[in-house]
Amino acid sequence: MLWTIFIVVIVATLAAIFFAWPKAGDKVRVLKNSMKPPSSAATSAGGTTASAATASATNSAPAQTPGADVVLTVSGYIINRERIEISPRFMGVVKWIGVKKGDAVTNGQVVVLLDDTEFKARLAQADGAVATAKASVAKAQVLFDRVKQLAATEIESKQAQDDARLMLEGAAATLRESEGARQVAQTYVDWCTIRSPINGVVLEKLVDPNELVTPQSFGGTRGPSTALIAVADPKDLQVEIDLNEADLSKISLKQKCRVSPEAYLDKTYEGYVAEIAPEANRSKGTLQIKVQIANPDKFLTPELSAKVEFLKK
Repeated sequence: MLWTIFIVVIVATLAAIFFAWPKAGDKVRVLKNSMKPPSSAATSAGGTTASAATASATNSAPAQTPGADVVLTVSGYIINRERIEISPRFMGVVKWIGVKKGDAVTNGQVVVLLDDTEFKARLAQADGAVATAKASVAKAQVLFDRVKQLAATEIESKQAQDDARLMLEGAAATLRESEGARQVAQTYVDWCTIRSPINGVVLEKLVDPNELVTPQSFGGTRGPSTALIAVADPKDLQVEIDLNEADLSKISLKQKCRVSPEAYLDKTYEGYVAEIAPEANRSKGTLQIKVQIANPDKFLTPELSAKVEFLKK
């Protein structure tokens, strides 16, 4: 029995040694989930592809950054190039006004009528003076012709002829004076009808019917109005900029620009430097620049702010 146990132990020991001894096929172990290492051919192809990609990236032109053509960006305010305030030529009372704020007007359109009663009366008076002067000229002409004929037959003296001639010349001078006075009266009547000098839009209506207007202010806050309406052309706009003197070297007349209203930054308009002020503002250290906007539309509103990009010269 003892020998049997001894033999079993020896067999078990030999079996354990047999299975534990390393074999040649066990030198390289492949895990179940491990990836196969790349072959030399794949590595070579990948290297070639990478080299080609690197060469392609090296030879391609770099992308241009937005605003690369801009030398300076500043902000300003949109203005009308010309704002015209229409004033009367004399003191008068508004009889009728035919426009309101925002109305479109055309060149020559009647916008305001002043009371012309007094000036029409003066015109009628001038018409009477002209008629009287014409009659005096006709009478003097007849007298001169008669005396001239009698002087030719020596019935009248040369002195009488000269007197008749001078009377005729005096009557003609009086006629010219009367006609001039009539023209002045007619001018005042015409000035009572006030017309728009441009095609544009009414920016402000400054008076109402029956108000007293005058071309000259008397001073004070309660004085007569000095203007009737203000008009401007909405298709003639500029951007007014106070440019820092340090940036003046980057700007020149006729330089091209891009304009974007702050309210609509997605919209851009072409423009150019139209005016550079001849004098700087010493206290601010700035110089006023005006940029003319080409082809403005309804999105550009005067007195709103806008961004201006000055392009490379």
